[in-house]
Amino acid sequence: MSLDNLRQEACVTAIDHQTRRHFLHGCTTGMGAMWLASQNASQAQAANRFQPIHDARNPLSPVAPPLPAKVKRVIYLHMIGAPSQLELFDYKPDLERLDGKDCPQSFLEGKRFAFIQGTPKMLGPQYPFAQYGESGAWVSDRLPHFAKHVDDVCFIKTLQTDQFNHGPAQLMIHTGQARMGYPSIGSWATWGLGTENEDLPGFIVLLSGGRQPRVGKALWSGGFLPSVYQGVQCRSQGDPVLNIADPTGVTRDSRRTMLDTLNKLNLRANAEYGDPETLTRIAQYEMAFRMQSAVPDAMNINDEPAHIHEMYGTRPGKESFANNCLLARRLAERNVRFIQLFDWGWDSHGAAKSEALNEGFKTKCEQMDRPIAALLSDLKQRGMLEDTLVVWSGEFGRTPMRENRGGTEMKFVGRDHNPGATTMWMAGGGVKSGFTYGETDPVGYSPAENPVQLRDFHATMMHLMGMDHNRTSYPFQGLDQKLTGVKPARVIEEVLA
Repeated sequence: MSLDNLRQEACVTAIDHQTRRHFLHGCTTGMGAMWLASQNASQAQAANRFQPIHDARNPLSPVAPPLPAKVKRVIYLHMIGAPSQLELFDYKPDLERLDGKDCPQSFLEGKRFAFIQGTPKMLGPQYPFAQYGESGAWVSDRLPHFAKHVDDVCFIKTLQTDQFNHGPAQLMIHTGQARMGYPSIGSWATWGLGTENEDLPGFIVLLSGGRQPRVGKALWSGGFLPSVYQGVQCRSQGDPVLNIADPTGVTRDSRRTMLDTLNKLNLRANAEYGDPETLTRIAQYEMAFRMQSAVPDAMNINDEPAHIHEMYGTRPGKESFANNCLLARRLAERNVRFIQLFDWGWDSHGAAKSEALNEGFKTKCEQMDRPIAALLSDLKQRGMLEDTLVVWSGEFGRTPMRENRGGTEMKFVGRDHNPGATTMWMAGGGVKSGFTYGETDPVGYSPAENPVQLRDFHATMMHLMGMDHNRTSYPFQGLDQKLTGVKPARVIEEVLA
């Protein structure tokens, strides 16, 4: 029997051969199911749920978005450790005048801090600011290349979270939850929309900075979604994916024969047991086979012209944020749905020279500035910025007072964690360019107007991709789980073009 016939047989008969777990989950004769069926509201909610229908043979097949989509792909640049917005984008002249004065007690009462004890001193901006572009956006002198692109950018200066430690805050901004086990934004995107390139994963992750995030792969996990939708980590140094090359003595034809045999066994197992993870496994094996040709080509920056390397500041063969920005453009060209860059080293404390605002921060800004400016220029000149959404963020903001521990100031200059307000920005399809939304108080501690919750930011991202955050849900643990959670969320209409 051919593979196509086996696939058809599997699709037709899978429903008749369920495991006990799937039977109990779907059974409508049990007491729990009868109670659920009696709840009209629950039925109405389920009927209103957006359920993407992928090709049965390819769970990553493209799906038309339920809403008009402004963007086809996302490049998310996350700076691990939370860069200080007060040294980059949120200029506060009043804070400059208050430098060295005791912090008001009202700033401390009822708040939780990671590294502030006693009465800290206020800390003015560590670098000079200037206004740029027709929009007049304020940017510090640490980002001279990026400053030329402020008229392409939409700043949000009042993003809030309820987490003040790095790991939970990173989970919050990427999964909407402070605990592990939930799908990341990229997983929701590939589950809901699939991907147009059959030879590459729909969700690719690139790391730089020498370390992984504190919570590791949970930031690009598929959570309770089928595992085919989790992010695939690729490397910018050495083989892009470990074990991507065939072992010595294994030819392409023999690999194909092995996969065909394995697929027949898996399809029979799926027909007998109906476990959706079996189809996921088949799809992943097939994707891995195609990736052996497609990934090395996509991840090879050596064939880029010299002026592109000069623009990005890339060094082929080395792991760097610059290399990853260029790779992000190459992956976007190949219609990868969601491209996630994580850059380690932005923890702006005063405990070590490498982290201090007046020392290590300079190095990180130098590593980031040129590549991000180059990415925006490159996408724009290729006509891709119109349908690509570029997002930049940390996981929370930084305090206007200086960090201290044990009531004494640190040797180097640092700021503590501030979940109350931070700056993030977006550029590209569907968002206003040269625009700033939200304003913090005179010292950049809390929103003065237009606070933005993470769930609002997530709802806006989904809207730009053509998904309704209220309808895009997945049944898990008795709830219709959503990226935006159970609290009301809104699309930030004010930032939409």
